[in-house]
Amino acid sequence: MPRTGMVLAAGRGERLRPITDTLPKPLVEIAGKPLIDHAIDRLVEAGVERVVVNVHHLADRMIEHLAARTAPEILISRETGEHALETGGAVVHAAALLGSEPFYLVNGDSFWLNGKMSALKRLAAAWDADRFDAVMLLQRTVTAVGYDGNYGDWLLDQTGTPRRRREREIAPFFYAGLQLISPKAFEDAPEGAFSVSVIFDRLAAAGRLGALIHDGEWYHVSTPDGLALVKERLERRRTMR
Repeated sequence: MPRTGMVLAAGRGERLRPITDTLPKPLVEIAGKPLIDHAIDRLVEAGVERVVVNVHHLADRMIEHLAARTAPEILISRETGEHALETGGAVVHAAALLGSEPFYLVNGDSFWLNGKMSALKRLAAAWDADRFDAVMLLQRTVTAVGYDGNYGDWLLDQTGTPRRRREREIAPFFYAGLQLISPKAFEDAPEGAFSVSVIFDRLAAAGRLGALIHDGEWYHVSTPDGLALVKERLERRRTMR
């Protein structure tokens, strides 16, 4: 089981403005606590002992919040340039903190409910170093609460191998913001800011990318209206128990 995870928490959350003008998006509260605490708690439940968090936008606010946690061990990867390094560049920047073993990579604004088994543990159970350098979690577009995209990003063939959609093609899945990935996937990565999608495409072309479909619930927090919808759905879910 992976013992290290990284939570991506540096972005500005432009679509969630004006909320994110004064509050980092991962500190927005859902179901009683900030998004980033949901993500870190899920990692702890999956056996993670060390979590790397990258910070940039309102970095001091994020660091102050994380300092109040007693577990797990949290290491800060501070990005000091004018702009954040995006999801891929952030991992390269934090490489020395992440070590040489496969690690979980989680978006700091992802919020999900597990199915019968922890989504993170499902990724670990699917891991095969002989076949994969990354295994990502996919979400169905039709069941994602608050998702406002017109189409997804990924398709799966009959063997479960992921393929990115082509132009004018509608895909039933999108990346859910959770993956298990090897540091080897970032060998010869671009310099500076770049998206982890660049890594996905390289691995897919080499046949080294795996995927699982999320079997629980997934909520998309992107705009103030979307945030209100997510809170409404979760409250309705709570009162219907």
